[in-house]
Amino acid sequence: MAKRLLVAYGLWALGGPLGLHHIYLGRDSHALLWMLTLGGFGGGWLWDFWHLPGWVAAANGTGAPRDRGRAVPALSPLRLAGQVAVGVYFGLVAALGLPWVPPLLAQPLAVGLGVQLVSSVGDQTAEAPSVLAAAFLVSLLFQGRVLAVLPTSLAASITAQRHRRYKPRGTRRHRLAARLYRLGLAGLAFIAPLASRGLYGAAGLLGTLLALPRAAIELFFLPLRAARLLAEVLGFAGGSPAPGYGPDCEPSSCSERRQRAYEVPEAALGDPGGGA
Repeated sequence: MAKRLLVAYGLWALGGPLGLHHIYLGRDSHALLWMLTLGGFGGGWLWDFWHLPGWVAAANGTGAPRDRGRAVPALSPLRLAGQVAVGVYFGLVAALGLPWVPPLLAQPLAVGLGVQLVSSVGDQTAEAPSVLAAAFLVSLLFQGRVLAVLPTSLAASITAQRHRRYKPRGTRRHRLAARLYRLGLAGLAFIAPLASRGLYGAAGLLGTLLALPRAAIELFFLPLRAARLLAEVLGFAGGSPAPGYGPDCEPSSCSERRQRAYEVPEAALGDPGGGA
C-alpha cells in the first residue's frame, strides 16, 4: 500500500515523540528509538519534519539514498553524536533500573544496545558483536563504574562507525501485528526495570508519609518529656523512695542502720540464754 505524505505528517503531529510516523513508514528501528527517548529527547522529533517527504518516497520505492553506490555509508557526525548520547542514556538507565545486576554486565550491554539501535536507524546498520565487544572491553577497564558510561559509549560508537554498512535490499517486511508485538516487547524490556524501581521508591515514600503523623505527635510531646526529665534530674519529680530510705536519709547511713537492725535479731537468736 502506498504511503501518503499527509498521513505521515498527521501521525508526526499526533504521536511523533512515540514514533508513530516511523511505524507507518516501516522504519521500526527509528520508531523504537523514538519510543525509548521520547522523540530523540524532543529535538529529533522536530528534525523529522523536513525529512518526511524523502522517507515517504523511499517507503513507496520512488526514492533511494543518493550514496547507495558507495560500498560503505558516508560518515555522519550527527549519527555519531546520537550514538554516543543514546549509549550514555541507556547506560545510566541500566545503572538506575538494574542495581541488582552486576555493573560489568548491565552497563556495557545497555550501552552497546543503545549504540547499535542508533546504528540501525534508516538503511544503515553495524556489526553488533563488534559494538558489544568494544563496550564490554572498555567497561572492564573502568571496572564498571557509572562514570565509565561516557568512554564506553564513545568506544562503542567509534567501533560502530568503523563497521557501518548498508542493510541488504529486498528484506521481507513483517505484518503490522508482528512488528507492533516486537516493538512492544522491546519497550517493555526497557521500561519494566524503571517501573519496578519507581514502585519501590514510591513504597518507601508511602511508608515515610504514613510515619509522619506519629513523628508529629512525638515532636508535639517532646517539650513535655524534656521538662519531666529535667525535673527528675533536679529532684523536683520522681518515683517514691525505696523502703528504708527516709527523706533525710543518706544511702550510706541508711544501709548501715539496716545492717545493724539485721545483726541484733541474729545475736539474740545465737544466744538464747544470754542476759538471764
